[in-house]
Amino acid sequence: MPGTTAEGTSFKARAGEQLAPGAQKATQAEIIDGIKEVYDPEIPVNLFDFGLIYTIEMLKEGDVVIEMSLTAPGCPVAGEMPGMVADAVSAVKGVGRVEVELVWDPPWTKDRMSEEARLILDMF
Repeated sequence: MPGTTAEGTSFKARAGEQLAPGAQKATQAEIIDGIKEVYDPEIPVNLFDFGLIYTIEMLKEGDVVIEMSLTAPGCPVAGEMPGMVADAVSAVKGVGRVEVELVWDPPWTKDRMSEEARLILDMF
């Protein structure tokens, strides 16, 4: 995928363009709504509610840096998911450049899931 690089077992994806000076910047809620548009192809829950988004850093110029994980390093879509998140967030009005890094520490656990996701997946 263009903009995605493998670095050992981690992946980084980049998308978007620098915002024009003075442009209105997206809120964190709007960025989260963008992330919620992305689903793992095998799970009927968005990545945010599934607890795969670890950090969202909003930079003053409208750029966004995200750290995310997956349920397991052997996930067949590991190389694709950061790019899907980067594309979704860069499509949010008021977001400039987006960088998404796939991290494995701390490891994902079901404790990171929202209550809604646990209900959908019957994982209590």
